[in-house]
Parts: sequence; structure tokens; C-alpha cells
Amino acid sequence: MKVDLPLAVKNDALAGVADLARAAEEAGFDGVTYSELTSDPLLHLTIAAGATTRVELLTNIIVAFARSPMTLAVQGRAIQEYSQGRLLLGLGSQIKPHIERRFSMPWSHPAARMTEFIAAMRAIWSAWETGDKLDFQGDFYPHTLMTPMFTPTSEYPAPKVLVAAVGEHMTAAAAAVADGLLVHGFSTERYLREVTIPGIEKGRREAGRDLSEHFEIVSSAFVVTGRTEEQLAAARARVKQQIAFYASTPAYRPVLALHGWGELGDELHDLSRTSEPDRWQRMGTLIDDEVLDAFAVSGEPASIGGLLVRRFGDVITRYEANTVRADDPQLSLEVATSVKDAFQAIG
Repeated sequence: MKVDLPLAVKNDALAGVADLARAAEEAGFDGVTYSELTSDPLLHLTIAAGATTRVELLTNIIVAFARSPMTLAVQGRAIQEYSQGRLLLGLGSQIKPHIERRFSMPWSHPAARMTEFIAAMRAIWSAWETGDKLDFQGDFYPHTLMTPMFTPTSEYPAPKVLVAAVGEHMTAAAAAVADGLLVHGFSTERYLREVTIPGIEKGRREAGRDLSEHFEIVSSAFVVTGRTEEQLAAARARVKQQIAFYASTPAYRPVLALHGWGELGDELHDLSRTSEPDRWQRMGTLIDDEVLDAFAVSGEPASIGGLLVRRFGDVITRYEANTVRADDPQLSLEVATSVKDAFQAIG
């Protein structure tokens, strides 16, 4: 079991990333992570790579469909070389409105597109490594031109690629072509055990993959924690708002439906589409304690590791501490240390 520390610097600033990455390495964590929210993960991980020598560098996630396979192949290769082989490239599809209206990029058949995106990147990396002609003919991403001027040298193998998935089709795609699956924070223990894990096993079998081959299953389950009652209350409110935000997305409705909460998702979706200025805060109030407890573990920082071990210790391979943008690096360190110690105790 590996434990990763998010590079949770206040305001997502690049300043402070190097210090936090060094602190994570010195504290014995296995990796550092960054997710594409208000900044590009590869900027933060480049700084972390230069400040460390051992920890792995995980994008959890970077939005694949906001880029082309060539763009991400170039960036991924550069960080892989700079870090001496420590990059784990975690991809996410995002959802249609964001891809089309925020990034102004095409959207269609996300699972098939993700499968091809990964194949295209690997074809590009292979052409650089072998010198063979680049001739990738895809339905979404044809790549057929590469000249020596634009071919980087490669001293390290291409980075491993992981895929974030919630639904059946993207889970099958990850199982078939990726090196691991990033379990969405909007996932419960029941959904993971009853839907995601069986989907991974089915997808790997159907793709003819060796089931004994290591396959990463990375959890970033929500954590509600604090050192005082005021901090705990603030954390509960933040996490409830985050759960409500995800629950309002129709693509994630299967998680709610499994628990019989489909109508909650419909109500949240309708509210999210209004013009009410306080709608995001109001949505959080619709998440009751039963829903919160299904998605998050709650307690003092030192107790979090034991709670996560009881939920996920036998099914995940690594965990990214998720305190939902608390902007408190020391608190994230305490939580991650609790998780690291708890998982080391069970081997």
C-alpha cells in the first residue's frame, strides 16, 4: 500500500510547492499528487520533481480531452526524463459541458476516445524510442508526422498511465488499456466493492490481460477532520458541498442509484442549473449525515488511517489524502501520516 500527499498549497500557488514536496519525501510518503482544478498539474509536479529525488509524481487527474495525445506525450515525456522515471500520468475525461464549453474541445464516445487517446500517446512514445515511423491511424486522433527535429531523446521508459472512472464503460476502458484506475472521490465503499472492482476484473479478463499483473487502484476517498469542533464543522460543510457538486452531475448518478438516492441527484441537478447565487451552498445542505458517512470518513486526524483501513485496506493499492481543499498543509500531513502508519501496520 502506498500513500500520497496532495500538493495542497494555499490558493493553488506554485510558491510553496517545492517545500511541501520535500516535506512529503522527508516524511516517508510514496508520492505527491496534484489535480487539475485551478492550475495545470504538470506545472506543480515539475516543481516537485526538481525538489525531490524519490517520491512518485501523480496527476490525479489531468484532463485528457482538453489536450491532444501529442501535447500530453511531449509534456509527460519531459517530466518523466526530468524526474528520472517517477511520473504516473493519471487521466480523466471530465464531462461534456466542460470539454465543449470550458475547453472548447470535441466530445464524443468518451470511453472509446480515452482508449484511443492512450494508444496514440503510446504510439508516439514508441516512435521516439525506436525511431520507427509514426503511423497512428485512429478514429479520433490520427498522428502520422514526426521528424528528427521534434523527436526528444529518451533515457527512461514511458510513464505509466492511469484512468479515472466511475461508469461501467470507462471502467472497462481503464481495465483494458491502462496501468491502473483512479477511484473517483465520489464513490462509496459499496460502489467500489459491488461495481468498480468487478468491472475491473471483467474488463481485464475480456481484454486478455494477465490478472496477476499489478494494477493500481488509487483511492482518494473524502476525509472530514479537524483539530477543533470548529474545524470539524467547517470540514463537514466543505465535504458536503463537494459531494453535492458531484451528485448533481448526471454521469455520476449510478453511484447514488445503487444506494437508492437517485432522486437526490435529480434534485441537486435541477438546483445546479438555476441562477440562484447561493445554489452551491444550498446544495450542500441537502446532503444529510447518512450520505456524508457513505462517501467520507470522519474523525480526528490521528484516527483517519484506521478508518480508511477498515473500509478499503483489502482492495486499494494506494491512497491520496483528500481533505477537500482545506488549504492547511500541516493538517494534510497529519492525515496522510495517520494513513501511512495504519497501512504499514497491516503490511
